[in-house]
Amino acid sequence: MDAAESKNLPVVGMIGAGQLARMTHQAAIALGQSLRVLAADPGDPAALVCADVRPGAAVDLAALRAFSRGCSAVTFDHEGVPQENLRALVADGVAVHPEPGALLHAQDKLVMRRRLVELGIAVPPFAEVLEPGDVAAFLAEHGPSVLKAVRGGYDGRGVWMLDEPDAPLVAQLLAAGTPLMIEQRVAMRRELAALVARSPFGQASAWPVVETVQADGQCVQVLAPAPGLPEERAVQAQQLALRIAAELGVTGLLAVELFETDSGAVVVNELAMRPHNSGHWTIEGARTSQFEQHLRAVLDYPLGATTPTAPAVVMANVLGAAVPPVMGVDERMHHLFARFPDVKVHLYGKAERPARKVGHVTALGTDMAEVRVRAALAAEWLSTGEWSDGWSAHAGMREEANV
Repeated sequence: MDAAESKNLPVVGMIGAGQLARMTHQAAIALGQSLRVLAADPGDPAALVCADVRPGAAVDLAALRAFSRGCSAVTFDHEGVPQENLRALVADGVAVHPEPGALLHAQDKLVMRRRLVELGIAVPPFAEVLEPGDVAAFLAEHGPSVLKAVRGGYDGRGVWMLDEPDAPLVAQLLAAGTPLMIEQRVAMRRELAALVARSPFGQASAWPVVETVQADGQCVQVLAPAPGLPEERAVQAQQLALRIAAELGVTGLLAVELFETDSGAVVVNELAMRPHNSGHWTIEGARTSQFEQHLRAVLDYPLGATTPTAPAVVMANVLGAAVPPVMGVDERMHHLFARFPDVKVHLYGKAERPARKVGHVTALGTDMAEVRVRAALAAEWLSTGEWSDGWSAHAGMREEANV
């Protein structure tokens, strides 16, 4: 019997033990719980801090069944759980959130796009790719496009920008067993994200719509709320995300990644049914973080308030530097706290490798431009151990904190 069971508290099991599980565990502590995690590796970020760690892989049904025993709810920090395994758990009577039929729309890009089209929700023009000729025909009709792996791609992986046919690439991917689709490249103004939560009871909540800033296919900053987004359009984006959650039967969190076009319209890019990088700002920037809200939702608790705690909040990812810093991470944090005592740091316990997400920082304030500079500088310093020229804007600040 684990600690939560001994206190007659529900037990939430999270399949996966990455940084999302680690931060969900931190939220669980405030609710009197210790999150149970299924860890493929004892060095995974959540496995380093959780009290209830069960070894096993998401593809191992026996491990999943053993892990799920005694859980009040089972959820995920990634989408890489085979559908047949999830359906077996449901057949065993396990409360899986979101349920397999909903999660499939976050696992399979073609399934998701076809369903959204049925619902009359805008997505880029797309087509399944079964042979290289499908790509050539699509490009001839739609122009510059994006070739995507139907399953498993993230952070720029599994995505290929095509201005013209590339038959050898397509043939190689198909021969390797990679299911493919192609969609028209959207002429967009920026990328947005609408994060919502929904409980089994049907209660739902939404945070402010945010702008996600990308570099090399990877999110580097999240600006909350999205600057310059008219209130009417923000509400429409929230309502769109809430509708998708209801139509697909999502329980827990749903992140809807959006492209905002030059006309101001939005089209759906991706769905995620778990805590999401676009919601990390909510830890300090909202009354209820995405991690606590996900726990509330899968346990069917009443949901928490999503009101922002500041007019401007910026989350910046800390990425592993191309060249390892000479200064150790502890010393970098020492200097960072001295210069920016109000910036909050979250490190994930991961080894630093080029472009790897090893943590994030969050800054709050009243002026988005100023907050964004602080967050960017803090993230850059933790990543590289160097201050950019932008530091000159803060030249009046003292190295020593509170002086």
